[in-house]
Amino acid sequence: MRVNFVVCQLFALLAAIWFRTYLRSSKTSSFIRHVVATLLGLYLALFCFGWYALHFLVQSGISYCIMIIIGVENMHKYCFVFALGYLTVCQITRVYIFDYGQYSADFSGPMMIITQKITSLAYEIHDGMFRKDEELTSSQRGLAVRRMPSLLEYLSYNCNFMGILAGPLCSYRDYITFIEGRAHHRAPPGASGKEDMPCERAEPSPNVAVIQKLLVCGLSLFFHLTISKTLPVEYNIDEHFQATASWPTKVVYLYVSLLAARPKYYFAWTLADAINNAAGFGFRGYDENGTARWDLISNLRIQQIEMSTSFKMFLDNWNIQTALWLKRVCYERASLSPTIQTFILSAIWHGVYPGYYLTFLTGMVMTMAARAMRSNFRHYFIKPPQLKLLYDVLTWIVTQIAISYTVVPFVLLSVNPSFMFYSSWYYCLHIAGILVLLLPVKKTQRGKTPHENVQLSRSKQCDERENSLGQNSFSTTNNVCNQNQEIASRHSSLKQ
Repeated sequence: MRVNFVVCQLFALLAAIWFRTYLRSSKTSSFIRHVVATLLGLYLALFCFGWYALHFLVQSGISYCIMIIIGVENMHKYCFVFALGYLTVCQITRVYIFDYGQYSADFSGPMMIITQKITSLAYEIHDGMFRKDEELTSSQRGLAVRRMPSLLEYLSYNCNFMGILAGPLCSYRDYITFIEGRAHHRAPPGASGKEDMPCERAEPSPNVAVIQKLLVCGLSLFFHLTISKTLPVEYNIDEHFQATASWPTKVVYLYVSLLAARPKYYFAWTLADAINNAAGFGFRGYDENGTARWDLISNLRIQQIEMSTSFKMFLDNWNIQTALWLKRVCYERASLSPTIQTFILSAIWHGVYPGYYLTFLTGMVMTMAARAMRSNFRHYFIKPPQLKLLYDVLTWIVTQIAISYTVVPFVLLSVNPSFMFYSSWYYCLHIAGILVLLLPVKKTQRGKTPHENVQLSRSKQCDERENSLGQNSFSTTNNVCNQNQEIASRHSSLKQ
């Protein structure tokens, strides 16, 4: 199955190059581009997953019927319940009937992305056709859909060949803008840093971005095939290792084994991003130097992940599009305990393995504890630079250990191995996190620089929403808020 997945993604890369070369929007109608993108996507799904690919059409088709029949007032709720419920039934069937404990590429993987698209679009239509503009946030206004998509547009968005196997999630308006060929009609940012009004300019080439991402894919695949197999995460619970290894050895191996487990995600997500770019999708305007940016739907930032000095920084740069989905469909709209609701949704969406739930429960504690520590102590280490450097080194070490400790059950999947690992560590980070949460969190931080106070004032609302978000699912930085604001600004000036 994994071989089929890689073969199909490589075929999709070639198809993307052909699509951009021979079916570019300036020469081909949107109808033809939708048809070709959809048929190629369904072909890849059928080749990779066989008749299980029919689940993609069933889930999308029933969701579309719900949208049409229920109406814009309540369809987002019904689509959300149906799409997530259908996904969960498929996940239960796969895990408990077919191959429990043997996680592999399977048909429920693409269904996770389609579920994101179904629910995102339902909320975007609800925002655009039912709610008043003054009730929406700036990002919601920018993503709102003002008319009901046709069945072809809906299937193309859900099942196009660029994203059907590994995503990433994109907004419906971004996808339609790409299909209709309006994404590149953007001027570079002006002196204010904001993009100017649309203008006619040559379509930017994604070749450099695609080549760079393919190089990252090659390196990631090499590390996965060589290093990952020699450093299995399961060795952390090996009885002999637990009995004989010293604590420093356990800590180092925990970090290294989880570091070695990440390249497969880097490979899959970066290749998916490259495929979309190769087709001409993923352009996010120009930077201040007039250089094209191809990171509109990028799902991770590897350097920032590996150099993270806080839980917050790690989560900001991991599975970015899923973070935005959870923020948009759950966290921003939850009226009661949004953080807890968002963690629960993230766990349900990921699947039914018990290890996922252990990871997200642990991640919730770690996230809140890290936020409390940062609020209480970070401002004491801003100056002098030597003290700040020491703080960064220590927080990098603590962050990497805490992340590794948190995600072990996500890799082990089952209950017994997960508890075996945590008990071998005497639940030390759980206990430490809970003790930290008992500390009072300062509401006002003294010692901040004027610049920090200005930044806090400007991003107060964004921070309040983002800072509670957690593992593998939530975005918590101003970077994401800025990205949303850029998207909103860009959409408001584009013709729908």
